[in-house]
Amino acid sequence: MTQPLPPYTIGRVVGVEPLTPRMRRITCASDRWRGARSIAPDQQVKLFFARDGGTPEVPAAPEDGSGIGGWYARYLAVPEERRPWMRSYTVRALDPDAGRMVIDFVLHGDGSHDSGPASRWAARAAIGDVLGVLGPAVAGYRSPSGQAVRLLAGDETALPAIAATLEALPPDVRAVAVIEVADAAEQQELSSPAEVEVHWVHRPASLIDAVRSVRLPAGEVFAWVAGEASAVRAVRRHLVGERGLDKRAVAFTGYWRRDLTQDDAPTEQDVADATEQMEAAGTTG
Repeated sequence: MTQPLPPYTIGRVVGVEPLTPRMRRITCASDRWRGARSIAPDQQVKLFFARDGGTPEVPAAPEDGSGIGGWYARYLAVPEERRPWMRSYTVRALDPDAGRMVIDFVLHGDGSHDSGPASRWAARAAIGDVLGVLGPAVAGYRSPSGQAVRLLAGDETALPAIAATLEALPPDVRAVAVIEVADAAEQQELSSPAEVEVHWVHRPASLIDAVRSVRLPAGEVFAWVAGEASAVRAVRRHLVGERGLDKRAVAFTGYWRRDLTQDDAPTEQDVADATEQMEAAGTTG
């Protein structure tokens, strides 16, 4: 089945706020977001940044019904010197009444796991700047009904989705969040109607070691894991192989890859991870 192309919008910056030394909150506005519906707490968008700092040139949806695949081919056909950089980000909040979208950017000072355009743009963003926004679309899959314990684990790139998820949980849910950040200055205040236990992990301590040491409340567990791909893979293997969670009860997404950018081709392991994601979500066949 061909997936339809999500709506494309030019967003204009109306707010810039430093959250921590390494994270900056950008609020964008568009009349096209008025009345928009949030799809899920971990919903993602594709962001487009013009190479010349102006308005990104993004091809329209193809008329032959080829959906996302056909559109992506047209995007790649744009000459490289004009083709805008494209990056995936989580929507921190969507305000349909005001037509505003909030996105939190991690600032990568050394460019270690990002080619730079999104981080550079966010670091310099000012009121009136523009970017292209495709989506939102659902990033993962939903928790099976009836599970009253949630485990949320990830690094700072997953923090916006974790924070949005905690805010959306009902009061009768228990949750444990394990979040790896650079240091104490990167911690944020998190709120939730649910009963939540938060574990902050400061590097060089690792996410996988912290998850191994966490004691989960009694009950059936649904886990959501995101962040650096190899760390996500290790946490998932631990949860399934050592904790005994059903594969279908672990939603996982590699947001970034160490020493690679989103412009680099998928590795064999990336393809295997994507296949396992679809199988666990029941979207194959």
